[in-house]
Amino acid sequence: MQQYYITGMSCDACRSRVERAVSGVPGVKSCSVNLLTNSMGVEGNASPEAITAAVEKAGYGARLKKESTRPDYSSELRDTETPALRRRLIVSLCFLALLMYISMGHMAGLPMPAFIAGNPLCAGIIQMVLSGIILIVNRRFFANGARGIRNLSPNMDTLVSLGSGVSFAWSVYIIILMVKAHNDGNYSALTGHLHGLYFESAAMILALITLGKLLEAKSKGRTTSALKGLMELSPDTATVVRDGKEIQIPAKELNAGDLFAVKAGDKIPVDGIVLEGSASVDESALTGESLPADKEEGSRVSAATISKSGYMLCRAEKVGADTALAQIIRLVSDATATKAPIAKIADRVSAVFVPAVIGIALVTFAVWLIAGRDISYALQRAVSVLVISCPCSLGLATPVAIMAGSGAGAKNGILFKTAESLEETGKIQIAALDKTGTLTEGEPEITDIIPSPGVDEKELINCAASLESKSEHPLAKAIASYEGAEISQVTGIRTFPGSGISGLLDGIPLCAGNSRFMKGNTDIPGEYLTLADSLSSQGKTPLFFSKGKKFAGIIALADAVKTESVQAVNELKNLGIKTVMLTGDNDKAAKAAAEKTGVDEYVSSLLPQNKAGLLAIMREKGKTAMVGDGINDAPALVSADTGIAIGAGTDVAIDAADAVLVKSRLTDVPAAIRLSRRVMTIIKQNLFWALFYNCLGIPAAAGVFIPAFGLELSPMFGAAAMSISSIFVVSNALRLNLFDMYDSSKDKKIKSSVSGQVLTPQGVKELLSSKEEYNMEKTIHITGMMCPHCENTVKTALEALDGVITARASHEEGIAAVTLGAQVSDETLRSTVEEKGYTVTGID
Repeated sequence: MQQYYITGMSCDACRSRVERAVSGVPGVKSCSVNLLTNSMGVEGNASPEAITAAVEKAGYGARLKKESTRPDYSSELRDTETPALRRRLIVSLCFLALLMYISMGHMAGLPMPAFIAGNPLCAGIIQMVLSGIILIVNRRFFANGARGIRNLSPNMDTLVSLGSGVSFAWSVYIIILMVKAHNDGNYSALTGHLHGLYFESAAMILALITLGKLLEAKSKGRTTSALKGLMELSPDTATVVRDGKEIQIPAKELNAGDLFAVKAGDKIPVDGIVLEGSASVDESALTGESLPADKEEGSRVSAATISKSGYMLCRAEKVGADTALAQIIRLVSDATATKAPIAKIADRVSAVFVPAVIGIALVTFAVWLIAGRDISYALQRAVSVLVISCPCSLGLATPVAIMAGSGAGAKNGILFKTAESLEETGKIQIAALDKTGTLTEGEPEITDIIPSPGVDEKELINCAASLESKSEHPLAKAIASYEGAEISQVTGIRTFPGSGISGLLDGIPLCAGNSRFMKGNTDIPGEYLTLADSLSSQGKTPLFFSKGKKFAGIIALADAVKTESVQAVNELKNLGIKTVMLTGDNDKAAKAAAEKTGVDEYVSSLLPQNKAGLLAIMREKGKTAMVGDGINDAPALVSADTGIAIGAGTDVAIDAADAVLVKSRLTDVPAAIRLSRRVMTIIKQNLFWALFYNCLGIPAAAGVFIPAFGLELSPMFGAAAMSISSIFVVSNALRLNLFDMYDSSKDKKIKSSVSGQVLTPQGVKELLSSKEEYNMEKTIHITGMMCPHCENTVKTALEALDGVITARASHEEGIAAVTLGAQVSDETLRSTVEEKGYTVTGID
């Protein structure tokens, strides 16, 4: 998407005009203009020159935002509007005070200078001069309004300039009549004409609109405060290490590969990796996580995070536009440059709003003349209609809420890629959750330590960790890295692929492995074999240990469920959302994880393409979100109505998603849904207010309620009401900054058409049994597999090959069965398995 800066817009009619102009350019697929940030996003292959020319032909300015490897965040969202409006307002109010004193001071009994008190013509001319100065100070309204008429696209400035200009022109005409009366010596007519002047109305309209614009600009600035805060996080300087010396340089001059030092209190300038030292780093600015993260050699650090203690020497890996901070800023910025589907309501109204208002003002003027009122009264009613109308509130209703919502999400590590994804997230009815890495940690860890009689837990874990420290197996690594384990030197290591390992500790034999292997080394009591079967049924992998030929106990491992998964699933249910777990794991492991997390349904033994197919079935039942983190989740993320990627996952998954959870915390999924629903509530309130205000205000200004209620609105009141309307819409959106998206106490279940089972066994069976035209099955005989984790490693590696439809591995049978949808050579299958550390003895 190409991004452009747009100048000259003042209201929603301007935005609509620019969108129509650019959408007509050949090669433009879509165009979205953001009135809040005065920016435009364009998709398609149209040239920047053609797009810029179309905008300029419509009467506005356009400038392409240039992509930079070192973006200057200080210039982004810089507020140049507020200072200019403030200057205009101060000058306007100074002259307006004098004007009001001269025009209305005598009504309040205030003393008047002698040359004014006895000379109505002089008083009128001074009012004209003062009012003219205010019109000149606020000439931008007239310039923009005239341009809108010239381009046949009248806007808010057109309404304001017409209202103020007509009042001023009428008053000038009255001055001419006063001059004639003065020359004729008709003092009574001269005094009577003085009361027909509307110079103060012409000036007051401009002053009040400028005041409203100023307050609106300040409020809009608050809606972008989150994005501005992110842009200001990047430090100005960095400490590089060159030739062993530390040198301060501008952070923007840091290049990939440079060494830089980080001391306590320093902001980290770029993304990098720790080479030496350790520190406690505050990452709350990027992730929203309040607790500091410990960094040590090999850890990755991110730009704009702050070192709280310690010292680190790091190597720069990603700089400029490639840092995590820059990507977050780009995501939030791109989201606010897009348009939510609900904004189409405002688009349809704004397309005809200003011309309709001008038409209503002309009709109002004619009707009051026909009703017998004088030209001055009819003109006052028409001017009131012009200035009370507010297309700005319509144009701001959606983008201010999108900006505030995107900013609030970014502060908490929830990033929406588009305004549409922000809107659609709140409509989710079904949440499909990947198991490994999303609901679970994705790495094996010890779940049970069960020593035999006469062996304490510490002795068992120390012996196990010492023995397994010599192995590269995932389960062995989990045992060897167990916290508190004391590792001793083990000699005489012998490995038995697919079965176990043995060695000597101080001359005492140690053995570890599965039940078949251990039965040849020690006597395992029957109750422990039964216990092992129970652990296996829970999706765990039990390993048996012996010391000196005596059975020492069992250590069970599993891919542990994340601590927040149960809470997240419960919160999704409380929001009225069906939860379905999808996994490629075997049914035993899947069932255990489903029971622990409490999901409504689960499907096991799935391929990536199976997940995408199941998503299509689920979407028929209701709005479906897919939550995943791995590269194999990318097809499903794209297939879902809303794809949500866990931020710690792969770049492919993040690219395929509609929303990204930076903190990789599953409870951010219900938080994102709450935020989306809240944003939509704010948008609906804003649209209702904007439409209700105009539907009520325009008739009141026209005088419709005068016969029944005597309600008569002056142009000055209309101008004040117009400003208040825009301020209300922006202020309402600012309430999102106070919204606690993690508060589940007020969750309301949405009305969902999803009832019963989302995925029927028959539907799943039909999907999984569907095969490609080319179909061949091969059996690979393998030694070295000894647990479900080995099975999963082999299965995942084989399924990653082009042409492999499905794969099944069994450590008990010592085989892997693959179904091919295209020709794959035996050598490719063999090398794929052996690259993972296993031995292939044959392929049938």
